[in-house]
Order: sequence, then C-alpha cells, then structure tokens
Amino acid sequence: MPVKLQSKLIRKEQLKEDIFKFSLDAKEIVDLAKPGQFIEIRVTEGLDPFLRRPISIYNMDKENGILEIIFRIQGKGTEILSKRKEGEKIDVIGPLGYGIFKFEGYKNIAILGGGIGVFPLYELVKEAKETCKVNTYLGFRDINSVLLEREFENLSDKLIITTDDGSYKIHGFAINELKKDIEIEKIDCIFACGPLPLLKAVQKLAEEIKIPCQISLEEKMGCGLGVCLGCAVEVETGGYEYVCKQGPVFDSKKVII
Repeated sequence: MPVKLQSKLIRKEQLKEDIFKFSLDAKEIVDLAKPGQFIEIRVTEGLDPFLRRPISIYNMDKENGILEIIFRIQGKGTEILSKRKEGEKIDVIGPLGYGIFKFEGYKNIAILGGGIGVFPLYELVKEAKETCKVNTYLGFRDINSVLLEREFENLSDKLIITTDDGSYKIHGFAINELKKDIEIEKIDCIFACGPLPLLKAVQKLAEEIKIPCQISLEEKMGCGLGVCLGCAVEVETGGYEYVCKQGPVFDSKKVII
C-alpha cells in the first residue's frame, strides 16, 4: 500500500536548464518501492494546480532511506516544483503502480531508453545487475540532451549511446544498435521507456523476433490511484487498463499503443 509523507528535500541539483534532480528523505517509500514505480507530488499548498504530479523513481538508497527523482519542467506544476528549496517539506504519495519491471529469470537483458525516459531505467539497471548481464542502449536528441552517461556506464556491462543528429557518440537511434546485438549478446528480454515512437518500434521488434519485452508507459494521471480513470490504455484482449494502476510497466504484447 502506498504511504503519504511530508518528505524533506535533502538535496536539489539542476542537471540541465530545465531538468532537476531531487533527493528526498522518504524511507517509508524506499522500503516498499520496486523498479518501475512512481510517486505523486503535490507541488503547491494551494489549489492551483490542484492535481498532483506523477514522477518516476530514478534511484533509491535503501540503506539511508533516500529517494531520488529527476524531472523536466513541462508545465506550471513542474515549474513550481523546480523552485522548491533544500530543507523544505514536500507532500509525496508512493510508491504507486502495480506494473513493475520483472527481470527475475533472465540472463542477458537489454535496457532501451530515450530522452527523459531514461530516468526510471536507472534503478532497474542497478537491481538487475545483481543477477543479469545488462546491456543498456540510450538515445538522445543531441549532445546537449545527453544525461546520466557516467551513472549508467558504472553499472551496465555494455553501454551504447546514440544521438539523432550524430553530435555525440553513435549517429542514429538506439534501437538500431540494439537490433545489431540481439544475437551477439544473446538478449533474452527487453525493457524500454521513452517517447511513443520508440515504444512502438520496440514493441514491433519484440514481436518480430519473439523476445519478451516490458515497456513503461507515460500518460497524464490525475490521481495515480485508478480513481479518476484519466490514464486509460487499450489492451489486446479488449477494453482498457490504467497506467497508474495496472502499469506503468506492461508486457508489450498486452497493450495497443
């Protein structure tokens, strides 16, 4: 069950002009959370904006009870959040989401991320590393968009970085590099998070080569608890499931995106 906390902002870092990293004192959430889950934050004490903001869990320091998130300013709510100061208390609910990354039983996994979709993949790499060989493929728009290279490099058995315009490392898309390695690295499962075109491409790839694939979806969430029904996604069996409740991680064969 998720818990509600007044969590102290221990450290605030500005990674890019519009991207921030918060370290929160949130032991109760850290003790429960799994890779792929998220939290919801009330960004202001007032009513504007009224709805909480869903933010993926980036990293967990279980020994010290520290929860880390990384977010990009994308609107009024996240802009307000970016102005919070170290030492302030932040209203947090989590962990949320029952669909988590499940890496148990696999030996050689591929982790594919694009843009800000790389953030929720870090905790997965960290935990999967204990039992799997981890091959990580990260794609960014250009050299100025590249984030967390050193962090992923320190944990991954193999790290490939691509940029759309060729301004850094490999020119092209990360999924193309993954395709080259499927047989070489004996990949037995793919995990992905990123923009919709990337998720559609990896969904198609996994179906073609008959490899299990888990994808983390992003939808606008009003409540994060499956009450408002604002984050519906169509499923292959008919009807809908909800990203905040059944997700955010789904078997790629299950959802229509």
